[in-house]
Amino acid sequence: MTGVADPPRTASDDAACRVNLGPGSLIFFHIIYVFVCCVSLVATAQFYAPLLRIVLTDQYHLAIAATHVAPFALLSILFVVCRFSFGYALSFYFYTVILGYLWLTGFSQFKYDHALAYASAIASGLALFLPALFIASPVKQRFVMSRDAFDRLLFFILILASVVLAIGAGFNVRLVGISDVADVRNRLAFPVWLQYAMDATSTVLLPFAFACFAMLGKPWRAGLSLLLLLLFYPVTLSKSTLLAPAWLPLLALASRYFSTRATTILSLLVPILLGVFLKGLFDAGVLSYAKFMTYFGLVNFRMVALASGAIDVYNDFFASHQLTHFCQITFMKWFIDCPYPQSLALTLQNYGLGNINASLLATEGIASVGPMLAPLSVSACGLVIALGNRLSSGLPPRVILISSGVLVQAFINVPFTITMVTFGGAILFLLWYVTPRDVFESPAETAGAETKHLTLPPESVRK
Repeated sequence: MTGVADPPRTASDDAACRVNLGPGSLIFFHIIYVFVCCVSLVATAQFYAPLLRIVLTDQYHLAIAATHVAPFALLSILFVVCRFSFGYALSFYFYTVILGYLWLTGFSQFKYDHALAYASAIASGLALFLPALFIASPVKQRFVMSRDAFDRLLFFILILASVVLAIGAGFNVRLVGISDVADVRNRLAFPVWLQYAMDATSTVLLPFAFACFAMLGKPWRAGLSLLLLLLFYPVTLSKSTLLAPAWLPLLALASRYFSTRATTILSLLVPILLGVFLKGLFDAGVLSYAKFMTYFGLVNFRMVALASGAIDVYNDFFASHQLTHFCQITFMKWFIDCPYPQSLALTLQNYGLGNINASLLATEGIASVGPMLAPLSVSACGLVIALGNRLSSGLPPRVILISSGVLVQAFINVPFTITMVTFGGAILFLLWYVTPRDVFESPAETAGAETKHLTLPPESVRK
């Protein structure tokens, strides 16, 4: 051993140790992924059919579900030909949600117009994917932070997170098991400004700080970011704050050895596949029901199937109830007489899946304008996502992937406007924009870039 520390890893170092997966491998990943998703949904139906309001699987309904999924599954080619961006990661997660919904329509017991809803779901997917995947041209940085200023910004995020955590702890600190967390969390009461601060800090600020510290080769500060994130759990009782300290390092590790596109696919494929594997162990009597459902209920159901099932519920509810015309957005209530005084989650809590939020496909889409016009509303959300692509253009793909790792989860479970405002999506866009593009280069790389254009004076002058 020597007393000299290893130099920080550079982008070229990381690229050299990655597994190079070409388009053929990505297509193979997508085929496997679609198959695993369908198997997972079949397993989900065995335990959650009454809650999802679906019939139990049989050969007839399986054939219908397969024909529903097949045309949309072909859109996976978009994720093979497009480059990675924030919109790429988010679109793939929404691809999973829509795929799950189309599968569930083959078993749905609801009586709304399934043909219209089916066409609307596919059109909404295209309306979201096209801008989110293909609009990524960079926006000129009119404000560029120096390296020292950026270091101070990251340090300030840690200080701010500590302050917000301390204030939140003054209102609530308790350890609750995952199975009981929902009931206890619904009874918590924080000031609105504090709730906003805690949501934005745990969803955006700390993941962004972790991503930057990890890429800059500062493991202690990266670890501190994760520790602060974990300490938010006994205060907020949010499952994301409990899982994120493990999720973010896994994204960082996977993206070190695989491309960011492959990592995006694996980030859903591996957790879902593990749930299917555990289902096999449960069926074989190797694993108890309680241990099996601790994972399967949280990942395969809550993370995937529930977001798809919410679209089914919203389609049925708003087929026979008034549309919101975006009045679920707080400031819109100043201009529109809203037929629902409570939030949509509370309005629909006794209708289907309980007190849950739903993604932009269900809220900004179906609930606001109905299935016929939903693709237009969703396309507007896609343009905002494309803005995120443009503001983050030029950053290392790993930084974008890791820093948005928690926010992407929020997008598929929470309305678009809430994710952008309450959970800090707009803040992350701003952080991406002001981040200096050369900060993740080593000093040697920067010096090389500055000197490679210099030319020596003629020999006569040097003499």
